[in-house]
Amino acid sequence: MHKLSFACVALAGLFVTGPASAQKPDAQTISVYSYGFTPKLIHLVAGRPVTLTFVNTSGSGHDFTAKEFFAASRITAGAAPKGEIDLKHGETKSITLVPVAGKYPTHCSHFLHASFGMTGVIAVN
Repeated sequence: MHKLSFACVALAGLFVTGPASAQKPDAQTISVYSYGFTPKLIHLVAGRPVTLTFVNTSGSGHDFTAKEFFAASRITAGAAPKGEIDLKHGETKSITLVPVAGKYPTHCSHFLHASFGMTGVIAVN
């Protein structure tokens, strides 16, 4: 009887804990404002899940465009249609992904915003 109980408890433990490869994502917040991003250099670890939260603190719309980065990453929650996170004024959006090693440029694609300093880099090591 005790052997059966132990086996049931051990089996239940597998369902509760999930696979060993499942990791809780890291978290990083990116501030989007007129005319910049903070941080300008975003450091991530290749293969390690991360949730990126974009917070638009300005009174106007902006986007965070990183087409190559989003195309190379495996997105597990959220979306980046056309490689962009589009943000209305005061809006916050998150995306969870697994990044691939590389160096990726970022910018705001709104007219002249990149020229005014809305650029950055994502470095994945």
